[in-house]
Amino acid sequence: MPLGSERILETRQIAVLSVLSALCIGVQLTPRPPNVEFTSLFCFLTGFLFGSPFGILLGALTMFINGFLSPWGLAGLNLPFQMAGMAIIGFAGGVYRKTLQSERFSVIHFVELPVMAAFLTLLYNLITNFGFALIAGIDLIFALIMGVWFTVIQVVWNTFLFTAAFIPMVEAIRKVWSGSAKP
Repeated sequence: MPLGSERILETRQIAVLSVLSALCIGVQLTPRPPNVEFTSLFCFLTGFLFGSPFGILLGALTMFINGFLSPWGLAGLNLPFQMAGMAIIGFAGGVYRKTLQSERFSVIHFVELPVMAAFLTLLYNLITNFGFALIAGIDLIFALIMGVWFTVIQVVWNTFLFTAAFIPMVEAIRKVWSGSAKP
């Protein structure tokens, strides 16, 4: 359901979008180990459920807010690169939804999701390390080497998180939308 479509969000959908947005921003601003984050999952999930424009918006907005309020300090000039990287992850969620042949998940999705998580996380880190290299005036390879441990942590974490949490979250949200969730 892309922006500008004739379909209007239902109350339950607005509630889910609001909760996902609040969770995404709230968890991103919570002190935690470096590169152990939930933002990638929430932005991908938002893109998957509501379409790429919503995923892009949530990714960019979350990183913009994080850029000023992060427990790790200001993002500085790297902020646009962080926003672009997370917006791509939100965009990818919407694209993934459009490629599905069925609304039901199968075993193949437990292979696709970790591969996508690893790829998107590597892409995000490449973009942000490129921004850092550009701003600091250092070689990109040197910036990638400096950030290799952070990248490894984030790739492993996101691969695990997407594999373990994405499908159960989608199924739970579908129950809320259908009204079959028990209070």
